[in-house]
Amino acid sequence: MKVFITGGGGFLGQHIVKQLIEEGHSVTSYSRSHYPLLNEIGAKTIQGSLDDKQALKLASLGHDAFFHVASKVAMWGRVSDFTRTNIEGTRNALEAAKENGIKNFIYTSTPSVVFGKDSLKGVNEDIPYPESSYSRYAASKAIAERMVLESNCETFKTVALRPHLIFGPGDQNLIPRLIESAKKNKLKIVGDGENQVDVLYVENAAEAHLKAWTALQERPTVVGGQAYFIGQGPVKLWSFINKVLACYDLKPITKKVSFRMAFTIGNIIEKIASLMGKFEWHPPMTRFVALQLSKDHYFSHERAFQHLGWRPNIDIDEALRRLK
Repeated sequence: MKVFITGGGGFLGQHIVKQLIEEGHSVTSYSRSHYPLLNEIGAKTIQGSLDDKQALKLASLGHDAFFHVASKVAMWGRVSDFTRTNIEGTRNALEAAKENGIKNFIYTSTPSVVFGKDSLKGVNEDIPYPESSYSRYAASKAIAERMVLESNCETFKTVALRPHLIFGPGDQNLIPRLIESAKKNKLKIVGDGENQVDVLYVENAAEAHLKAWTALQERPTVVGGQAYFIGQGPVKLWSFINKVLACYDLKPITKKVSFRMAFTIGNIIEKIASLMGKFEWHPPMTRFVALQLSKDHYFSHERAFQHLGWRPNIDIDEALRRLK
């Protein structure tokens, strides 16, 4: 079948493209930049922006499924940038897919859409969206996810996946930042260090997307219009981070800072950054980051197991070995 994917050049997107091609599908990747690796593994690539609905519509014409993986992922930035990419871009993708008669739409969301300020321990997909969020990224993704799920109908089936803390070889975001902070001696345990989270190896995350597409075709009335938490765990966040650092021969993190202190520092940094107009940078702390580093956030995956037929094939120990 012919599959169209936005963000196929990204960390997760590349693995989804690779698995789709291995299953015999024809894949077209639509990204802002050119990724020769995708051509090398057999994908067609088109450069374009999510801002351009007509370009999206032309590029996705004639495809059987639409995987919308691209988004602006950042812990800080302008509201307008998140709105343009994550909300308006998703609206353009939905409209292009519907107008082209594409029947299946698989959306990459995030568990952060339901994270407010309190710990989440083993909750399932029935948990409501929070009234407010400390993350501009999460808030924009929540709006986009709602649009995707509300677009589900008899002729246009949609599903949203919420993969959590994706890691693996080739990651250009999570692990590199941990390593950089650790090398500069700027990484500290926030809180008591006992908080538990879900993590997810990238190949398992990609497979979940393919399973969701299959389930959308085989069980459309069950899966259509639903969101699913995708993850492995729970693991103790700081023990996991130290295992990752050990893969790169770095010392474990032992120094601690209280949640209250980290949250206050994050609040001050956000205010100063806003006043100075500094939005194109990675601040050392934000209120959302303080919450994520100190609170529990792990989820029930039973619905994904039952509805999608997905389970992680590569366990965490093996995944960590592959980092070395």
